[in-house]
Amino acid sequence: MEYFLVVLVLILHLWVWGAGAAILLMPQPWRRHWPVFCAPMGLALQSAVVWAGAYANLAGTDVYARWSEVIPLLLLAGALWRHGSAPMGRALSRYWALGLMTAVDACLLALPMALASRTLTTSSLGSCDAADYAAGARVLQEFARSDRSGFLGLTEVVRVASVDNFFDFWLRLNHFTPSALIAFNGAVFGWHPHEITGLMTVLLVATALPAVYWLARTVLRHTVGTSLWIAAIYGCSPITWYAVAHVAMGQLLAAQAIVFLTWAGLALWRGRLGWAQGGAMAGVLAVAYWLVLGSYNFIVVVCLVPALAYAGGGALLTGAWRKFGRWLVVMLAPLVVTGAVFAERTLGLVERFQLFGKYDFGWHIPVLSPEGWLGAVSGTGLSPMTGWVRLLLAVLLLVMLVAALARDFSRRSRTVFAALALTLPILAGYGYLQVRGALLGTNASYDAYKLLAVFFPAQLCGYFYWAGLTRSPRAGWRWTARTGIAVVTVLNLVVAFRFMDRMQSPPLIVDRALIQLQRIESMPRVTSLNMEIGDFWTRLWANAFLLKKPQYFRTHTYEGRINTELKGEWDLSDGMIAIATPRRGDSHALGRTFNLIRHASPYYLQAELGEGWYGRESLRRAERRWHWSQGNATLRVTNPQAEARTVTLRLWARSLAARELEVWRGDQCYGRMQITERMDESIVPGIVLPPGASTLRLVTRQEPTPGTEQDERVLGFAAYEIVLAVEPLAGDRPR
Repeated sequence: MEYFLVVLVLILHLWVWGAGAAILLMPQPWRRHWPVFCAPMGLALQSAVVWAGAYANLAGTDVYARWSEVIPLLLLAGALWRHGSAPMGRALSRYWALGLMTAVDACLLALPMALASRTLTTSSLGSCDAADYAAGARVLQEFARSDRSGFLGLTEVVRVASVDNFFDFWLRLNHFTPSALIAFNGAVFGWHPHEITGLMTVLLVATALPAVYWLARTVLRHTVGTSLWIAAIYGCSPITWYAVAHVAMGQLLAAQAIVFLTWAGLALWRGRLGWAQGGAMAGVLAVAYWLVLGSYNFIVVVCLVPALAYAGGGALLTGAWRKFGRWLVVMLAPLVVTGAVFAERTLGLVERFQLFGKYDFGWHIPVLSPEGWLGAVSGTGLSPMTGWVRLLLAVLLLVMLVAALARDFSRRSRTVFAALALTLPILAGYGYLQVRGALLGTNASYDAYKLLAVFFPAQLCGYFYWAGLTRSPRAGWRWTARTGIAVVTVLNLVVAFRFMDRMQSPPLIVDRALIQLQRIESMPRVTSLNMEIGDFWTRLWANAFLLKKPQYFRTHTYEGRINTELKGEWDLSDGMIAIATPRRGDSHALGRTFNLIRHASPYYLQAELGEGWYGRESLRRAERRWHWSQGNATLRVTNPQAEARTVTLRLWARSLAARELEVWRGDQCYGRMQITERMDESIVPGIVLPPGASTLRLVTRQEPTPGTEQDERVLGFAAYEIVLAVEPLAGDRPR
């Protein structure tokens, strides 16, 4: 219930922020449709407040967010005073169905999150962007721009191109607006970034439904019912659910912005394009450019492609080049102004593209063919349907689309041309990136998906041009189109339910074990950290939770978290093996997952799993994790001290069949353990570790248990927790 309440509060809050600005900025012919523009206006205004707060060097949104709530109220009061309340009320009554649809879609998207965790938290099916956004949100929520304490000013770790501190990294290069929205709403309502990052992604999908409706209704002249249906399909499409499942806030913000850039461009070209009309549209364009530059700033180079294709094609066909010149000036002037305000991000575009050339971001995403564009995929990985079903659907959808375009070519040529402008240029870019990735063996398919996703609202409206066949005078086409609508709806809902099922047990989630890392920030003895955490998701969230502490990374974790020499005074690890020191304060166990140990301790050791282990498995709700052995297995231990250290091995383990486990180092056996089907603790004391590297062998004389149809592995024993407790030195008092 908490998830639904929170996401609905976030939507209502956004509408309040956007209402006054939407009424005031919308050009006169469309002012009565202001509810459609509430979401982008609210998003841009909240983002602008955080941008201003950062440049005013205020100590984060915790200081000023609640005070700034007066801004939307003043704008709304001014709008009502200038235009009256009656017309505004009629506009609200006109769009009640869209509002209801937005709320329902938000609750459906939030449902699997609510089933995955009883408390507010964020999860993902694979991408670690959520942790990145949350780190930026903490920066903007709790720190001032001039603050260089803790991790923020650790230049050797956080340097990216010309940026040498973590705060400016968010202002100049990274996705500012997503983190700003998390920071702002979190400060207003008292929520932490890890609690609402996932729900903010839900918000961005649900509040885009009015934009999709508007584009379908005004640009492609679909009926009210068909436009509502297209908006609903956007809300349950696998492409948008995939974005929510991977917490892709940046692309969803850019998608909303591009809708209004495209609509404004087409509306200006279709109307009497004078400077007055251009000035009236400047506010809408500035808001859209602000969202693009604040989220996916690199998309600004292609964000006008559909509008440019329409206007440029019109100029080419009619020879109206002077009109095209005016159109370019009107469209680009707000970009120049917005780019000047966002000067650092605009200037950082070159560096951003240089980073794209340096790093192969992303992962492989399957190619989507015509049926996939409309939601006919086989699962949550966007894999295509197989066999004759895929071919049949693709052919039928293309035939209906071509038939609808051909039918309307002579009597509705502007609308047909708009449908082509919305789809063909982006599909050409999508195809190019897919081919490039296949030829070079890179992750260009990831870039292709992102390109498709940010233009997906416009693409969807164009793909569904065939829905107009439901009004065809020919009964055959009417029934074919109605059947197509029913099939597409069912296919999208089927995959949406698959996403819901998959996201109920997400592989990546911010659980209680991760959240407790916040305790370290209040430990004065822990002055700096080496992040010896193997799991990428966990390491990024640990960074977000510990920004007040300097942190060093063994591996290149993400932009702004570079691998350097490990200079921290403490190691933070999440390995299966924990080192327990006898001296109080030299080591800390944070639950069953994380361990801290001080480098300067005379009991400092390093340990990791060696050979003979399968990968980590976990049951996050129970905060359990384990590794199965393949039979015999090893532990690698390094003693950096000048003298030998003696440890006691404590092992919490179980097996599918009772077995005896011997602990060896070199040619000496230090003890035996009895491992049964029930998880229990076994202890072997007195293991001597000389200076340098040692290998502890865990040897079982029984054969591994053979696998099953569900799990073909051969299994030895499952280790749930391994502790090497260092024995005190002579004269040292144990804790």
